[in-house]
Amino acid sequence: MQKGQIFWLFFGFSGRVSRAAFFLAGMLLAILQAFTLYRFTLAPEGSGASGVWALSFWALFFISVFSSVALGVKRLHDFGKPGIFAVALFIPMVSIIAFIALCVFPGDAGANEYGRRTNAPKD
Repeated sequence: MQKGQIFWLFFGFSGRVSRAAFFLAGMLLAILQAFTLYRFTLAPEGSGASGVWALSFWALFFISVFSSVALGVKRLHDFGKPGIFAVALFIPMVSIIAFIALCVFPGDAGANEYGRRTNAPKD
């Protein structure tokens, strides 16, 4: 995978993404958030390290929210659905069910209005 494809995966809104790519990218974001939170809890209270890890966590949190929306939109595109339904990923309790559904159910076989193939921006 090239650098441009990684950027598209986490920040692009066009095209489609497969179940595996959606799941793995989502887990990577969750692991990175958990790691920065873990490091923040280990840092002595009021120390410079504590401030750096807190800032790192919040920066990563906002990047992850944006990336989660981008991933959700592209995964919905794989079903031939509009990306606005990605809002369901931010409704408590519904978000867990929506994430699991997007990881389990296959998308459209073949081309649809959002692209000819999965894991690529729309041509």
